[in-house]
Amino acid sequence: MLDFSIRPLKRAERSWVDQAIRTEWGAPTIAVHQMLYLPSELPGFVAEQGGQKAGLATYHIDGRSCEIVSLNSWREGQGIGTALIEAVKRICRQKNCRRLWLVTTNDNTPALLFYQRRGFTIAAIYIGAVEADRRLKPEIPLTGIDGIPIRDEIELEIHLPGHRA
Repeated sequence: MLDFSIRPLKRAERSWVDQAIRTEWGAPTIAVHQMLYLPSELPGFVAEQGGQKAGLATYHIDGRSCEIVSLNSWREGQGIGTALIEAVKRICRQKNCRRLWLVTTNDNTPALLFYQRRGFTIAAIYIGAVEADRRLKPEIPLTGIDGIPIRDEIELEIHLPGHRA
């Protein structure tokens, strides 16, 4: 039995999302594939556990494609990140999305393992793409996990079953 719940993000929580993204990502914005996202303005889901926020996912739908823009779990190993992905997948089914995708960076080996274990496959690697993102968001550090230089974007995806009317 899960001891946390997942619910849609409320508009009234925008300031909390802004602060959470600042804490986790160094600024209120996320720069990826030469775009700048403001997660506090996006739809999403919140995980709550014991009366406290334990995770956050934000997403952006464009046609039949849904991008997970941010995913954070503050209590790892409890299924929170997986449950947040499943909540986004439910929205994808409701909106007839055929593709769920996201981008991480080359240094983020824990994320690469996490997403691949949940069925995502590597769709593309954009060599040197982070340099362009740094022009939009200078707060992106030069090095990341384990001191690995942050240079490349890795796109992961899941193809979702098609919907018929």
